[in-house]
Amino acid sequence: MIYNYSIQLLLALVVGALIGLEREINGKVAGFRTMALICVGSTILTIISIQIGGETSKDRIAANILTGIGFIGAGVVFKDGLNVTGITTAATIWVTAALGMCIGCDNYLLATLGMILTLIVLFLFDNLLNLITRQREHRSYSVYFKKENISQSIYNKVAELGLKCQKKIVTKDDDRIHLSINVFGSKEKIDEFNHFLLEQDGVKSFNSFL
Repeated sequence: MIYNYSIQLLLALVVGALIGLEREINGKVAGFRTMALICVGSTILTIISIQIGGETSKDRIAANILTGIGFIGAGVVFKDGLNVTGITTAATIWVTAALGMCIGCDNYLLATLGMILTLIVLFLFDNLLNLITRQREHRSYSVYFKKENISQSIYNKVAELGLKCQKKIVTKDDDRIHLSINVFGSKEKIDEFNHFLLEQDGVKSFNSFL
C-alpha cells in the first residue's frame, strides 16, 4: 500500500513539475511549484475519495476537486480593458488537476498521454502560433504625399509584394493627399513595403500601426 502511494505521489509530482516548468520559463503566475502542488493535491484527494466512498460513492470528494480548482484558475485570470490574460494558465491548472485525478485512480496511461499532449500544446503550439502570426500580420498605414500618381505606385508595390490591401481611402488636406490603407501579409513583406515608402521622394510622411 505504501509503495503504491509513493509511486502515485511521485508520478504526480513529476507530471505537475514538468507542466509547471513551461509556465515558470514563460514567467507566469502559476509556475513550477504551483502546478506540482496542484497535481499532488488532486492525487491525494482522489485517493481519499475512493477510500471514503467505498463501492457506492467513490466520487464524493473527487467530484468537488474541479470546483475548487476553478477558484484557483479564476485567480490567475486578469482583465485590463479589452485585454484578458491568464486564460492559458487557468486552463493548464484545470488540466493538471485532471491528470492528478487520473493518477489517483491508478490510470497511469491516461495521465501519461494527457501530460504529453499538454506539454506539446504548451511548448510547440506557441511556436506554431508565432509562425502563423508572422505570415499574417496586419498593419494600418496613413501615407501623406503631393503627387496623385504616388497612390498608384503604392498599390502596384502592394500587389508586387503579394500583400492584401483593404480600406483604400484617399482624402485631400490642404496641399497634401492622405491615403489610408490596411495591409495584410508576412512580416518580411511588410518590412519591404516600409522600405519602399521610405525610399519614395514623393512620400512626405507615413505612419504605421497595428
